[in-house]
Amino acid sequence: MTGILLTGSGITIADIEAIARRDATVDVSDAVRDQLIAARRILEGAAASGQQIYGMNTGLGANLKTAVTGDFEAFQLQLIRGRGMAVGEALPRDATRAVIAARLSMLAVGGSGISLPVFEALLAMLNAGVHPVMPSIGSIGAGDLVLLSAMARALIGEGKAEYRGIVYPAIEALELADLAPANLQPKDGISLLNASAVSAGRGALVLYDAKELLDAQRRAAALSFEGLAGNPLILSPAIQRARPAAGQADEANRLLQMLEGSTLFEANAAIQDPLSLRCLAPIHGALADALLRAVEAVEIELNAAADNPVVLLEKQQVLSSGNFQTPALSLAFETLGLAIAQAAAASAARFIQLTGSGRNGLPRYLSPIGGPSAGFVPMQKTVAALMADIRHKANPVMLDFLAVSEGVEDHATQSSLAVRKLGEMLELWRVLIGCEMLAAAQAVDQRPGHRCGVGTAGTHAFVRGIVPVMTEDRSLGEDVAVLASRLLDEHYGG
Repeated sequence: MTGILLTGSGITIADIEAIARRDATVDVSDAVRDQLIAARRILEGAAASGQQIYGMNTGLGANLKTAVTGDFEAFQLQLIRGRGMAVGEALPRDATRAVIAARLSMLAVGGSGISLPVFEALLAMLNAGVHPVMPSIGSIGAGDLVLLSAMARALIGEGKAEYRGIVYPAIEALELADLAPANLQPKDGISLLNASAVSAGRGALVLYDAKELLDAQRRAAALSFEGLAGNPLILSPAIQRARPAAGQADEANRLLQMLEGSTLFEANAAIQDPLSLRCLAPIHGALADALLRAVEAVEIELNAAADNPVVLLEKQQVLSSGNFQTPALSLAFETLGLAIAQAAAASAARFIQLTGSGRNGLPRYLSPIGGPSAGFVPMQKTVAALMADIRHKANPVMLDFLAVSEGVEDHATQSSLAVRKLGEMLELWRVLIGCEMLAAAQAVDQRPGHRCGVGTAGTHAFVRGIVPVMTEDRSLGEDVAVLASRLLDEHYGG
């Protein structure tokens, strides 16, 4: 596929996804190389003048007032080794690639002062497919230093790395890829570590998937509209204009387009449907808006000089900064989590409506045979369990921090945790969407003579291409699992 060119701006979550999951190659413009050389010259000039530069000729954190003299290169090795404190399950391959890609994108802005050979070594490691084994727990959102230590150590041939599906000592993985370990120059260590690349890289993948699942949720909800014989007049543009809430008009229009051609427009519908159906446009509108804000927050990080200290090219200065701190990113992910939980609650409510005692002509429990048949009703417990887990993960975490480093680091944002828990929420939401989609398709099948709209017909065909209609009681959990597994890798019709 087409490669991704780093120019110091314009990197998107789609670019990170292509690098992380489709192994897009990454290149860098000559202008970026020139900028990195210029920034390095400014950094070295400032250090030569006697300026104290954090992490170059001073210690880190509580050791800020400790001067570094003598072997500056050795201090950079000490710096990255001394931050190798992360624990927990290793990041998956795609997340690791996303993290490296995110750090390269940030470095390409030119604010770190990293030496060009070390930048090029990191770029080569990514393109060669050498992936550090990176434990996932150790960031409090004030930069991801402890997590990024594994990346920096692999770059110099320490720790472990995966290459072509096998984990080796990092030095062996580099040799197999015909790469040499990087030689760190003064400040290169902190340039590799002191940024929120884990939060931004993983966040990009989470948001890419969230966009896909929002589309799946729209399609499931529209099919429920068909199955429950909803009143499409609630989607009229004039109603949306009367209260122009964020995203509401767009979401109503999307639903109308999917329902176009449905016999719902020819039927005598109920005056008012349950709120989970009637209020689809404002619920999904709020979610779409929160997702847009989160994408903006991540893409700001991907294209920012989020370094401390930061090299200011225009002013020819090196100054300490707080650019590594990510409160806006954390807040965006926390807000998105609440918006997803709200949409998921509406999905769960529609599932209960579809599978209950019978509504708008549907058979009880969506069972075509009746009698003692359980139909879909036992799955209500599964939906309730999924929803409880989603609600739990929607609880904010960005205020949960302790003062560390002798009180020097007395504020944090927990951005890495906020991103991680949202990713876990997506997995639950995906299964919940599968439950709704399966029940909605069954409801449509129980309406003889009903004609779906152009979009909902495509969704129904997608479901039935994977799962047959239920004609007698069977283990629907397996059907949901298969259907949910296809929601992120299928582009179905409509």
